[in-house]
Amino acid sequence: MRILVIGSGGREHALCWKIAQSPLVDKIFCTPGNGGIAQVAECVDIKSEDISGLLEFTKREKIDLTVIGPEATLSLGIVDEFLKYNLKIFGPNKAASMMEASKVFSKELMAKYNIPTANFKVFDNPDEAKKYIEENGAPCVVKADGLAAGKGVVVVKTIDEAKKAVSFIMEDRAFGDAGNKIIIEECLEGQEASILVITDSKEVVALASAQDHKRIFDNDLGPNTGGMGAYSPAAVVTPPLFKEILERIVYRTIDGLAKEGIDYRGVLYAGVMITKDGPKTLEFNVRFGDPETQAILPRLKSDLVEVMLAASEGKLSKVKNLSWDSRACVCVVLASKGYPGDYEKGKEIFGLDEAGRMKDVAVFHAGTQIKLINDVGQKQESEYLTSGGRVLGVCSLGENIKDAINYTYQAVDKISFEGMHYRKDIGSKA
Repeated sequence: MRILVIGSGGREHALCWKIAQSPLVDKIFCTPGNGGIAQVAECVDIKSEDISGLLEFTKREKIDLTVIGPEATLSLGIVDEFLKYNLKIFGPNKAASMMEASKVFSKELMAKYNIPTANFKVFDNPDEAKKYIEENGAPCVVKADGLAAGKGVVVVKTIDEAKKAVSFIMEDRAFGDAGNKIIIEECLEGQEASILVITDSKEVVALASAQDHKRIFDNDLGPNTGGMGAYSPAAVVTPPLFKEILERIVYRTIDGLAKEGIDYRGVLYAGVMITKDGPKTLEFNVRFGDPETQAILPRLKSDLVEVMLAASEGKLSKVKNLSWDSRACVCVVLASKGYPGDYEKGKEIFGLDEAGRMKDVAVFHAGTQIKLINDVGQKQESEYLTSGGRVLGVCSLGENIKDAINYTYQAVDKISFEGMHYRKDIGSKA
């Protein structure tokens, strides 16, 4: 098989790395890819949002299966376009992608089909939103309706902070049109968990649980990011609780979508808060999580390509239970100075080879590029430079979470670049 992976982050590197292990696969392309992905796939300079360019490339290169990484590509309707030409693609169509592209759509579907979630109210007027906050108080959560690269959720403790968040999203237009509408919802307390499943709209195959670390600083302080690290399995998700989450949240959601006439094929990712009243849905994503994927896929023993292909064809019933490594995996994200705000680029990265040689360690590139520094005869020398806010995801397996944490941070210690920042407490909640 010839596989195309769309995207350029750590999630896509982990997908390419796992896909390369499949005996079904002869060739992997990635658009646009990054410096690390180039180790396992041929990177092609087509932007993730260039649907017509991706379609033309897929037809020309006779791609057997296309795998979508970023939510923005899905929300543009790439799946619908590919299916017009009978091209196999893994990911939900445009209508199904509304589960992430519009938090209002998602919350209203949850309310309609009795899917546990926080109480909420929708606003399209900032003055009305601020009046509601004054009347109902804080803490609360203010969310931009549309896609905001994982940064459109603001958890606030005071009325003043909440009103500032409304202004930031709706009046300052921090996330553009994504802030035309907002949701204000109750602030749930508990531990978060990430539950990812693969579905063909009828059958569901669950992946291992994970826990993400969204805040930039240790002890969950500072602003939200795209994710500073993750570990799998999530200790808080016991087998009975996992079953409850699937029954009360995942299955109800897929059934609800079907009743709305929406055929959902791909990954459904539920961000769940484990509260004293049971699991409640924080949000849904319509693709593999980042960095959860980097912590989950090293534990997966089954052939991921086989599962994705079956889901895209509506034949997931043929896939038996997935096989998992009993060991834990921890992923620590190394970020550039300034992230999640304006960050530095072009810093040389040292120690990648040394870390990569460690047993059971994988270093997934998120924001890197290769610079050729010597091309004499047949000997090429190159260096890796930083090119993104999240630069690398350093992952390791261990007999338990504690061992995985230790091995991962030993690998982190071997890597350096100017301004490198990372959390020191990934996995400590377990």
